[in-house]
Amino acid sequence: MTDSPKTSFKAAKIALKWGFAAVAMFGFGFALVPLYDVFCEFTGINGKITGPVERVEQWVDTTRTIKVQFITTNNAGMPWEFEALQEEIEVHPGAWTQVEFWALNPTQKDMVGQAVPSVSPSEATEYVQKTECFCFSQQTLAAGEGRKMPLIFALDSKLPPHIRTVTMSYTIFDAGAFAEK
Repeated sequence: MTDSPKTSFKAAKIALKWGFAAVAMFGFGFALVPLYDVFCEFTGINGKITGPVERVEQWVDTTRTIKVQFITTNNAGMPWEFEALQEEIEVHPGAWTQVEFWALNPTQKDMVGQAVPSVSPSEATEYVQKTECFCFSQQTLAAGEGRKMPLIFALDSKLPPHIRTVTMSYTIFDAGAFAEK
């Protein structure tokens, strides 16, 4: 028993629709990262921070104290030990502050890591100024090597008064496949 031309046409039409749907899903998945970046920039969520700023001395508001918390996370599959040496500090808006993070590569091979920063509340993102951060570049650690990594930052003295706590989060990823050469 053979299929009629009408049945074959229907099957081809369905296959074409499913093929188009698969290509569209692949394209959408490929475009998600840039779309997410645009969405975060537009809405101000996720607290993405740009690169280093020039250190400008500014008025230090000694009448206010802001609690700054540091959170570190390893992405799935990243075996490094990664932590903030100070989990929480208090700073005056406008004052430049240095803190340190620790990373250790406990594996038997050299690895490259990349830390991705985030700030919350997201409204505080535009008031965080960094002149130096391990997150600005990839970090290469030899097998068994550990290193202190500095972060020099200030919270702009124009930080809105209702913000009393700022959380800086860093997630470290295995960047070996994307290592800068």
